[in-house]
Amino acid sequence: MRILRAISFIFLFISCEKKNDSIETDFLTPYEISNKTETATYEQVIEFYLNLSKEFSSINIQTIGETDSGQPLHLVTYSAEADFNFKKLEKDKAIMLINNGIHPGESDGVDATMLLFRDLARRKIKTPKKTLIATIPIYNIGGALNRNSTSRANQNGPKEYGFRGNAKNYDLNRDFIKTDTKNAETFSKIFHLVNPDVFIDNHVSNGADYQYTLTHLFTQHNKLGGKLGDYVHNKLMPQLKDSLLNSELEITPYVNVFNKPPEIGFQQFMDYPRYSTGYTTLWNSVGMMVETHMLKSYDKRVEGTYQLMRKMILITEKDGNDIKALRANATKNVLSNNHYPISWQLDTSKVSKFIFKGFKADTVISKVTGLPRLKYNRNLPIENEIEYRDYYKPSDSVKIPSAYIIKKQWKNVLQRLDNNNITYTPLKNDTVIRVESYKIAEYKTVSSPYEGHYLHYNTTINSTEMDLGFITGDIIVYLDQPGARYLLETLEPAAVDSFFNWNFFDTILQQKEGFSPYVFEDTALKMLENDSVLKQNFENKKNLEPEFKANWYTQLSWLFKQSNLYENAHMQYPIYRIPNTN
Repeated sequence: MRILRAISFIFLFISCEKKNDSIETDFLTPYEISNKTETATYEQVIEFYLNLSKEFSSINIQTIGETDSGQPLHLVTYSAEADFNFKKLEKDKAIMLINNGIHPGESDGVDATMLLFRDLARRKIKTPKKTLIATIPIYNIGGALNRNSTSRANQNGPKEYGFRGNAKNYDLNRDFIKTDTKNAETFSKIFHLVNPDVFIDNHVSNGADYQYTLTHLFTQHNKLGGKLGDYVHNKLMPQLKDSLLNSELEITPYVNVFNKPPEIGFQQFMDYPRYSTGYTTLWNSVGMMVETHMLKSYDKRVEGTYQLMRKMILITEKDGNDIKALRANATKNVLSNNHYPISWQLDTSKVSKFIFKGFKADTVISKVTGLPRLKYNRNLPIENEIEYRDYYKPSDSVKIPSAYIIKKQWKNVLQRLDNNNITYTPLKNDTVIRVESYKIAEYKTVSSPYEGHYLHYNTTINSTEMDLGFITGDIIVYLDQPGARYLLETLEPAAVDSFFNWNFFDTILQQKEGFSPYVFEDTALKMLENDSVLKQNFENKKNLEPEFKANWYTQLSWLFKQSNLYENAHMQYPIYRIPNTN
């Protein structure tokens, strides 16, 4: 008997040392151990994936880059064939990237993805043969380490969770373009390494009450554009809805309302490049945010997220080749148009309609404030046909240049181009180039700080073509590359999430040299005496603008800006365009 036990022990020891995909280790998650009421800590998440990778050859975990917390980001990958070379596999396989914990209080995806990867590794669910699946287990590590049980005031579980802000208190889902954080810088490295065909970002929603556990926020299809946008809107979304319905799960578009009953209808959220799916769209990845409903129980939310990811894997497995072809064509076709849209507005001529399952909402008098408040009655479920405004059209566009020229001193811009695999060429000699030059004409600025910035908006420019001298080391960035959309969205100052609007160039907005009125008064008089056109424009401005006429300093300042004494650098956008002659 002792000999038999010794042999059994030796066999067990050897089998535990060897990776074997058939081992039936439980790998229960903290979520399951807690009877589905708790979410795993950051340390538990990483330990879980490390153990999973030791046990199963189909799971790989690696560290990539830094975060503001001081901890590295991890990338976990599932490959049925245990091949994890993204560059090699992207030719033949569709690639999915799942992002979790961007807002660590919204932890559903963290736990659901742990279950998903375990079940894939143990082959308890259908093994995808043509799809490679990668995940960032927790993106906002600093927020995940800042655990509490109070900051999600309206959320129904788990017992404890992380905080929305990262280690430097940034909301990471506003940082993908401006890249103020090490998290976002590392995300760009991961994104371009993986080059996902499908991107999923797991969240929990806020704002209204309704019957659904699951809502989806696909990237806006008009903005994604072309046949790829049509595929997302007309094929992918209906497939996902029907597939979930077959598993007795219902899903609705993200309920984009606040303090209003959703049965009045709502519009699709516009995911500009500051957001994760807006950023991934710049490389024509099919992006979606999963938004579970905060008031549903935690187990239902985790289960719903798990099933949604499973369904998306099955769809990607089936449509992967089509998605890859559509992406390739979309990338190739960006520059086939003469113009590129830089801002959008609702297209009120088109609307989608569907039956929405909500709860009856009434306006009652608040016992707290004594004023009207919104109150939902969960005992009175309702089903109404609503209008979903999910069509947008461009409200402004720019003619696409052949290249941009960036003065070499703007290192903050060049660093972000490097992060995003943008290729560029430094000038080898001083030279004169025919360029299109922008002057900032007008802009507005938010009155309160927003993610570490005072964001500009409604920016307009004046454009002039000129021959301009550039020096050795200045940068030419040609548009004919995969990152063309990224360049247009960041370098065109009037684009919503441009580097200009994110305050990268605010030094140009301050006039450095001025005038002493008692000296310039005589100069201004000579200018008017010697230039009849200037004098007429000056008089017209006084006649049309009472405030201008009443302010002597404003008049002198206007005249100063018409003179050759006024500095060229003021309001001069320091990125120039080489016009496209095609």
